[in-house]
Order: sequence, then structure tokens, then C-alpha cells
Amino acid sequence: MTDEIAVVGGVNTHTDFHQAAVIDSIGRHLATESFPTTPNGYQRLFDWLRSHGDVMAVGVEGTGAYGAELARFLRTNQVTVVDVDRPDRRARRANGKSDPVDAYAAATAVLSGRAGGTPKTRDGIVEAIRCLRVVRRSAVKSRTQTMNQIRGLIITAPSDVRERLRELSASQLITHLARSRPGTDASDPANAVRTALRRLARRHQYLTGEITDANAELGPLVAQAAPELVALPGVGTETAAQLLITAGDNPDRLKSEGSFAHLCAAAPVQASSGRTNRHRLNRGGDRQANNALHMIALVRMRYDARTQDYVARRTAQGMSKKDILRCLKRFIAREVYKHLARQSTTPKPLLQTA
Repeated sequence: MTDEIAVVGGVNTHTDFHQAAVIDSIGRHLATESFPTTPNGYQRLFDWLRSHGDVMAVGVEGTGAYGAELARFLRTNQVTVVDVDRPDRRARRANGKSDPVDAYAAATAVLSGRAGGTPKTRDGIVEAIRCLRVVRRSAVKSRTQTMNQIRGLIITAPSDVRERLRELSASQLITHLARSRPGTDASDPANAVRTALRRLARRHQYLTGEITDANAELGPLVAQAAPELVALPGVGTETAAQLLITAGDNPDRLKSEGSFAHLCAAAPVQASSGRTNRHRLNRGGDRQANNALHMIALVRMRYDARTQDYVARRTAQGMSKKDILRCLKRFIAREVYKHLARQSTTPKPLLQTA
């Protein structure tokens, strides 16, 4: 029996099928094949990779989207999965664009070391938090949009409708409109606007109830996943949930607090040239995580005495508010990472008793 050669796989992911490629340890292209995105298709892809040799690793594009289930399947079968970014535009212009080409590029990126990111496992409590938070965020966005539509209709409504609603607060306005009884003549603009306002107000109430339910579900989950994180000054359920989602169920994939800060776009980027030695703002990374750090910093600047002392000292040194905020976000990212690294966010298996 001959020894198996070492091979590396690459997968370009899509909704209905995944395009896979396999190369040997010196980069020679061995084969390319397409597989459906079904449990049977994942098994066929795995068997096909193993038929070419000993699988060292598989580079998968979109492990947070189309490739999420494939990544879970491969990890379950003890295969090292590497998160691969799509090829840059220069490489696409030079090599062309097709699914086999992208799959081959994913495999070569793993072999060359250009791709080395560990994907999120998406199999623990943080994934549950992410799913529930998707619903909450969309409900909050829709409720804001609904309120803006109500305000816009009131501005353009006939004066007899507008004057009755002008002085009401937001909560009073929603309650009043939801209980209103508009006329039945839809051709009358005054009746039409009353009907529209009542429907929008009832939509607002429904969305408020949806947000309340989501908050009741998310609060205990976030406290269970990261009790020490929630206990930090200025950190609430919403910001803690976002930082947990950014780190994932396996925060150990982040090698250091610097890598977490870079992921949150809170680490400065070198912008030195010649005699100029400076750093610039990092505009990449996870913008939602950066916003969570920003909100924590604002809360601490208002309520935390230690932060207020720091701001006063830095202001006296001539530093601007923007620069102070950037320093605070970097410090908060360091503090958050220490607590994330100690969290056990993936449920532990039950111990087997004899």
C-alpha cells in the first residue's frame, strides 16, 4: 500500500451548490468538482477530497454565510477549515472570474499561507444570541422607520388632523392613533390620513412588543455567556451581545488582544513614510463592534469617574475629543478581550459515567 499524498482543498460557496478544487502539497491542480448544498452533497464533497489523498486543510469562502454549514460539517469530520477572503480585484482581472478559478484560488491561498483565518464555530450560545439579535435589530430599524412615516404624514395632513396631534409625546401619539376611529370615506384625504396613521401606530405597537420579547430572551443569554463582560462599567446587554458576536463562540481563534482590537477597527494603522512617523484611523474591521466600543466609551465618559479623570488629563495635554475617544476604545477593546478570553461560550458535553 502506497502512502497517501497530502492535499489541500478549496471551496467557492453558493446558495445551491459549492464548487470545490483540490491541489497537492506543491500546488499542482488535481481536480475540480461541483456539489449540491445538501447533507448528501457535503458528504460527497468530503469523500471526494479524501479520494485524492490526506486532506491537510480546506479553504472555504464565506464561512459566515453560504459556507457556514459546510464549515460545520468539515469540522465535525476533523478537517481543518480556513476562512478565505475572495480574491482581490487585481487578481480577478489578471486570472479571470469563474467558480473553478475561485475554488482553486482558495486552495492555493491556504497552501501559500495568505489565508490563515480560523472561522467562527457557530455552534454555541453566541450563535443563538446572533440569531435573536438579527430579529431585534430589524424590528428596531422598522419601528424607527414607522415613527418617521407617522411624523411625515402628520406634517402633510390637513390642519384639523395635524393640530390635534401636534403637542402629543411619542408614546401618547402612538396610543391615541392606535385607538382612533377614522371615517369610512377613503376618498377624503382627512379620513385617508387618519386610516394610515392608525395602521402605522398599530404596527409600531406590534414592533415594540417584538423588541420587548427579544430583550427578554437576549438578556439572560448574554448574562449566561459573559457575566464578567456585562459587569464592566458602561457595558449593557446590547453592546455585550455585539462584542460576543464579533468574537464568536470560539474567541480563542483571536491570537491576542491586538488582533481583537484590529477586528473591531480600534487599532491604529501605520501610515509612516520617509521622515514622517504617524498612525491613522482604521476604517476597516467590524463596524458594529466599533460602534459598540464607541457607545461604551460615551457612557463611561458621562458616568465613570476613572474615565472622566482620564479625559480631563488628556484634554489638559491638548488632545482632541476624537483622539481621546480613539484611545478609550483601544483600552476598552483590551479590557473586553481579557474577559472574552476567559468565557466558555460553547456548551460543554455532559460527562459520561460508568
